[in-house]
Amino acid sequence: MEAEHIEILEFIKRYPPFNELPDEELERLAQAAEVGYFKADSKILEYNQIINDLHVIRSGVVEVYRHTGDLHNRLSDGGFFGEAGLLRTGKVRFPVTAIEDTLIYFIPGTQFNRLYDEYEAFADAVEIEDRERLNRAVTSREGANDLMTVPIANLLSRAPVSISENATIREAAEKMTSDEVSSLLIVAEADAPSSEATATTEQGSEALSGTAANSSIETPNIGTPIGIITDKDLRKRVLAVGLSEQTPVHEVMSTDLVFVQHNQHVFEAMLIMLRCNLHHLPVLKKDKTVGVLSLSDVVRHESKSSLFVVSSIFRQNSIEELATLVNDVQASFVRMVAEDANSRMIGSAMAVIGRSFKQRLLELGEEKFGPPPVPYCFLALGSMARDEQSIVTDQDNAMVLDNSFDPEKHDEYFRQLAQFVSDGLDACGYTYCTGYIMATNPQWRQPLKVWQKYFTDWIDEPTPESLLHASIFFDLDGVWGKLEFANVLNKLIQRRAQRSNRFLACMARNALNRTPPLGFFKDFVMEKDGKHNNSINTKRRGTAPVADLIRVHSLAIGSLARNSFARLEDITEAGILPPGRGPDLRDALEFISMVRIRHQALALQQGEKPDNNVAPSDLSDFERKNLKDAFQILSSAQRFMRFRYPNG
Repeated sequence: MEAEHIEILEFIKRYPPFNELPDEELERLAQAAEVGYFKADSKILEYNQIINDLHVIRSGVVEVYRHTGDLHNRLSDGGFFGEAGLLRTGKVRFPVTAIEDTLIYFIPGTQFNRLYDEYEAFADAVEIEDRERLNRAVTSREGANDLMTVPIANLLSRAPVSISENATIREAAEKMTSDEVSSLLIVAEADAPSSEATATTEQGSEALSGTAANSSIETPNIGTPIGIITDKDLRKRVLAVGLSEQTPVHEVMSTDLVFVQHNQHVFEAMLIMLRCNLHHLPVLKKDKTVGVLSLSDVVRHESKSSLFVVSSIFRQNSIEELATLVNDVQASFVRMVAEDANSRMIGSAMAVIGRSFKQRLLELGEEKFGPPPVPYCFLALGSMARDEQSIVTDQDNAMVLDNSFDPEKHDEYFRQLAQFVSDGLDACGYTYCTGYIMATNPQWRQPLKVWQKYFTDWIDEPTPESLLHASIFFDLDGVWGKLEFANVLNKLIQRRAQRSNRFLACMARNALNRTPPLGFFKDFVMEKDGKHNNSINTKRRGTAPVADLIRVHSLAIGSLARNSFARLEDITEAGILPPGRGPDLRDALEFISMVRIRHQALALQQGEKPDNNVAPSDLSDFERKNLKDAFQILSSAQRFMRFRYPNG
């Protein structure tokens, strides 16, 4: 090996993601690397150019930018960049400029991609770096809620504990006691760990007690779990019913497992727990189970998280008690804003809170009126279904009934239940829908077959008029009951909508009815309606039209996503937007949303009633300039939509 290659080898092996690679791989990289020099203030990478190499900084300082020109990151010796383009599109996503005279090692992209596929530790290091950069791009780390940024792996205190499906309940209880765990993963007999593996697991548990070491510990493979049993299961399914202790554990285990990945955020795991009413989530690292995250782990980690208001909802036993939580909901909203959460996090959290109110009200309603005579699914519509709810919202909901529904026999029950839930939501701060899009309206309380006809008619025989008030139904999500009904409708929409150009054109035409508040000279066009005079309605003229046009593109490509940011990711990947427009639209939605959210939080802090109307005079120069830019992006996106879906 030549002296130059030895120098490269000695350098790269000190820094991630290379420091976990075997020596032979490092030698191969050093021999394949090339060297480049860039003067201060020179461009290293331009947005959207073809990229073939991973760039590693030998010396110097560079700044990484978003394509909008905003600073994304600053890197020095040992830092690397270009991985996002290599792993995704093959084009530069983040432009880079040398701030000082900089020496770069170029690692061929073919080598980088091979190492990413073959070495898990290498891939993890790249993913962590990429995730941290993205976090810095959308939210301030300083003062942020740890739940929103810490990976799940950091909370795992031990390796997973499992037992065979054929073990007895007594054996399971003994193992849970001896291992001091509140849950056991159940594995198929063929995958059950041997006594030697069990010993390894127990040793691994000790080693894993330091969370910083989690990523480097090789956790024993216990096989893919087929179920889980918890302390609660032993109480309810065994002791309470007098089941024999010799009963095989597979007869009482829960089989509908919900998994999370080790590098997801604790915030995401908590939302899943709250939404699915679970206390334990098996954690995967790729296809391998590395632990179980419990709600108690989260509680210990962040006992004062604002999202714990959700657990309070399920402890209330009447509408009156639920209504007392309104102040807690508002406080959690204000705290998330103060902690610099982004709009996607806040929207998801508020939607989970709203769903929880609906779920608890439906539980209380079924206790009051008795069990439902036929299966049903209660739907969330609009912003709640999209996980984009704010503190200012009305209630948009519907009910899908089983096809065995008989109006004469069954409708009175569902009418009462719908009214109970609607009244309860109003008491809890979710005002009645002025357009009467609620399950209390018989039109929106129908059997599945009727709903299927609704959507078939809307899609196959569309007019702008018929779709004017129906657009909200194309954002639907099951909240309670037979959730399969919601899945059936979403798949029907996905299947038929993308094939109907006329339907897409009509939806596009309606989406263009709400335009951004910009005049001919790009100045703000104000509301002129008395109370909100000289203000901008950031929902009607901002977030709503963005969500509307994203929905149209999403329907056109057959995306099953509901959240606007998730839909936009699918749309961008599908390549139907001009280059760079997807990220621009994402930035515009985020900025407009946060202006709206911060305005509402400030009103709550000042003891005022929050709304969607923001006066430009109340904004800083920075906010006014960027809000105009965001509205200009929206205007451009609407012009493109008019071109793409003509003749609506």
